[in-house]
Amino acid sequence: MNESRPAALSPLAALGDARRHSGLILALGLLLVVLGTIGIVSSVVFTIASVVFLGWLLAFGGVALIAHAFSARQWSGLFLQLAGGALNLVVGFMMITQPLAGAAALTLLLAVSLVVQGLFRLGVVLTTAVEGRGWLLLSALATLVLGIMIWRQWPSSALWVIGLFVGIDLMLYGWWLVSLALAVRRLPGSRA
Repeated sequence: MNESRPAALSPLAALGDARRHSGLILALGLLLVVLGTIGIVSSVVFTIASVVFLGWLLAFGGVALIAHAFSARQWSGLFLQLAGGALNLVVGFMMITQPLAGAAALTLLLAVSLVVQGLFRLGVVLTTAVEGRGWLLLSALATLVLGIMIWRQWPSSALWVIGLFVGIDLMLYGWWLVSLALAVRRLPGSRA
């Protein structure tokens, strides 16, 4: 059995690759920092854009599932795939045409998820001797507090939460890329 998979880069090869592309990595990082900052400042716009984007992804996925179901009519899962595709298509269409309602639903789900995760982590801290217990406790409390804050301000929090979180994520990931590009440029033997 000869599989033609590309070999994984060794750490040294990956480092060399990062050195060669450090300018591109730096530019991408700075772009993400700028986009993240815009997202934080304009969280309502980012929320709507994120919901509409997710809606389009669901709609396209729904169309693809329906098309696949019709192309594999003899398959025993035909009706399940048709139903799943139709559901994705309808939900996607609803998110595209009613992004504020979609944002409200997603924000409520996010708040519930954060509360449940925070309670679960707190339960682990209180019942288990686990490494890094202090960090897990901090994570549990922060997650729980965030979930409760979002939930208590819902539905008005639906206008800004998703955009703010996407903006923060883009900015932090962008800063990581910037630091990576600068770090590989400082290594011995770097051309950049």
